[in-house]
Amino acid sequence: MGLVAIFGAGVMGETLLAGLIRAGRSADDLVVTERRPDRAQELRDKHGVDVVSNVVAAEKADTLVFVVKPQDMGTLCDEISAHVRPGALVVSLAAGITTEFLESHLPEGCPVVRVMPNTPALVDQGMSAVAGGAHCDEAHLEEAESLLRAVGRVVRLDEKHLDAVTAISGSGPAYIFYVAEAMIEAGVFLGLPRSTATELVVQTFYGAATMLRETGEHPSVLRENVTSPGGTTVAALRTLDDHKVRAAFISALEAARDRSADLASGK
Repeated sequence: MGLVAIFGAGVMGETLLAGLIRAGRSADDLVVTERRPDRAQELRDKHGVDVVSNVVAAEKADTLVFVVKPQDMGTLCDEISAHVRPGALVVSLAAGITTEFLESHLPEGCPVVRVMPNTPALVDQGMSAVAGGAHCDEAHLEEAESLLRAVGRVVRLDEKHLDAVTAISGSGPAYIFYVAEAMIEAGVFLGLPRSTATELVVQTFYGAATMLRETGEHPSVLRENVTSPGGTTVAALRTLDDHKVRAAFISALEAARDRSADLASGK
């Protein structure tokens, strides 16, 4: 796999760095870029990794992982393009930045893989989708998948699907937190201590997600198993249906998909 350089030591950049080390990658095979001296020293002390400039990282790396803000991507590519090693793989985790954009700002023929990750990577439960650009082969895609498996699960898709992935799993944790917040507030309204309501809701989400993964059952089947005729669950679900919650979720994900497409086109 060679030397991996992570460009950008924000939350996701450090998450990937720490995940790779936990997965058995030697810190000697990793470098990180970070402009702030205090942050660079923190990364050295915490992870034992070398922190270098963007140009040095590009000159050394066999795999370049871009985890900078989307608005900074053009500047980064312009800075390092002349220094990228022939045959080096570029893996981009920047939302809305297409492989076509990156290919146009990097050396001719540079293989690029675009990734849509999500924040549960922080606890090694991420969901990432990868899509290869015009110059990628199977080995390039497998390399990108190997990197992301250090922090969760990975699926491979055509790039045209990444706006939908952004809407579902990329933004998805926020929807779950939104519902959890509402359920906790409801618990407080119904008279429970906030700490108790929080524990009930968090464990319920964790348990339900575990059931979905481990049973392989369709969500409708699992829902029906909880829904007794004339009981409390059906009363609650009827109210959610009256408020068109299911339709609202579909509309919300459509809006997120459309916004992702707008960002990719520079709007």
